[in-house]
Amino acid sequence: ESVAENSVDAVIAPAFWAAVAGAPGAVAYRAVNTMDAMVGRRDERYGKFGWAAARLDDMANYVPARIFAGLVTVLRPDRAREILAAVRRDAKAHPSPNAGVAEAAMAAALGRELGGPLRYGDTEESRPLLGDGPRPDPDDVPEAVRIADRAEWAAVGMLCLIWLAVWLKGRARRLP
Repeated sequence: ESVAENSVDAVIAPAFWAAVAGAPGAVAYRAVNTMDAMVGRRDERYGKFGWAAARLDDMANYVPARIFAGLVTVLRPDRAREILAAVRRDAKAHPSPNAGVAEAAMAAALGRELGGPLRYGDTEESRPLLGDGPRPDPDDVPEAVRIADRAEWAAVGMLCLIWLAVWLKGRARRLP
């Protein structure tokens, strides 16, 4: 779960927002994402501010999470049908509209079932099951990292090419 979600949060989304809005877009995205990580929950202490931070982060990650899922599908053509089915079927059950997409894609790419009861320090949380197959074990981590690395490089490369095309088009307009 962490590899998939962090690929979106730490690499694909900042690259996406940099391609869309330059350095200010990447900085604004990181500010929103950090705010969500720090206060993005609705409780007595943070109230509506935490809720707003979480919703902003959901909006900012909508496209990047789907880019990640699409790239995982392209990078694992042998599991493309399973990946698309898991994203369609399972992602909506996740409490996060974007983490569910990324995690369901990763689960199917690995042929594993992610989610279920999770432990974060002293806190236990139950998440919906994503994907089909056996539960993951530590031996699955290197493959998850390989898939995420390839998706990250593909996304950054693709976004750089789009940015370059837009830049060249703008330059061509200024030529006599």
